[in-house]
Amino acid sequence: MAQSLYFRLLVIALCSLSECIQHRYHYININKTWTEAQRYCRENYTDLVSVNNINDMNELKKTVNNSQKVWIGLKRTDEWKWSLGDPVKYLNWETEPSTDTNNCAVMRNGSWHQQNCNVNMRFICYNNSSKSYIIDTSNKTWREAQSFCRQYHTDLISLRNQTENQLIHNIINDPHTSVWIGLFRDSWEWSDYSDSTFRYWDSGQPNNHDDSEDCTVVRMWDQGQWHDVSCSDSNTFVCHLFVFIVCSDELILIQKNLSWTEAVRYYRENHVDLVSVDSQEIQLMVTEVLHQASTAEVWLGLRLSCSVVIWFWVNGEITCYQNLAPGNETAVDDCEREVRSGAVQSGGDHLWISLPESHTLNFICTRKEI
Repeated sequence: MAQSLYFRLLVIALCSLSECIQHRYHYININKTWTEAQRYCRENYTDLVSVNNINDMNELKKTVNNSQKVWIGLKRTDEWKWSLGDPVKYLNWETEPSTDTNNCAVMRNGSWHQQNCNVNMRFICYNNSSKSYIIDTSNKTWREAQSFCRQYHTDLISLRNQTENQLIHNIINDPHTSVWIGLFRDSWEWSDYSDSTFRYWDSGQPNNHDDSEDCTVVRMWDQGQWHDVSCSDSNTFVCHLFVFIVCSDELILIQKNLSWTEAVRYYRENHVDLVSVDSQEIQLMVTEVLHQASTAEVWLGLRLSCSVVIWFWVNGEITCYQNLAPGNETAVDDCEREVRSGAVQSGGDHLWISLPESHTLNFICTRKEI
């Protein structure tokens, strides 16, 4: 139910995001710190409000009285992330990154270096369909390179371990050449983890006065301009609630962490079912939405029958097409301890793996039989 949404919720569909969901804004006339406001919104709505464009900003102005100053969901962060969405577990900096404005990463002579994102240089794309790496010798900024890779391949490369790092180092084969990789640092992040880059800062903002202003308020009396302030300040705030709109007959991914059985119940109440992947075509469709997952694995509609040692789909079909990772074909010993269900890796080769159904993950569903 909408009122019980505690976890962050984000719908990613194979169509324009603005066509799939709408925001409903709720002004909360209670003074709280930013963290308290975030907790309140997650418990009672979806999250603190995200503002993705000027239309959202205008809608926010309509929701809140002009005399108010309100929290929104934007908070400062210094986290490094992979463009492809892989978890950052392996790092290979030549020197530890500083807190300057060089928020993108290049590889040079096998090591990583901070770089201004607006510099033009070569880059490497990853193509998931062919499992290949493509060096592009045209010079682009990091954002331009990211857009190019996403349009013509899959994304800028992720280097998740020493083996992949050495492989790319060998491909470049030039100790003096720097190339963009998919690692970047976003100085500001939305509470619901949406990837909007829209900002509406007032002149001179954000200024991080006394190095203590990491949260964002909107001054409604000042044309809705944004200011960075201390997160411990006390302000009223705006929550938002996602409302689903049917826009596609294909797949959607939900960034809501549930157990496998909870995910099955959620889908049957709201959509159709957890996805059954019975062909290479559907596996490729699944791969497309996995880039937006917030968990390392994502539930499929796949379950293991311990009695007959067969994987089957929630639609009743036995798995003929399989993409199981080695060692996950039966998992009988594990199954005797706890019921097992099937998930797909959100990164890497997107293989299927066996997990206890009590794990809480994102999940993928279908809107109709495909």
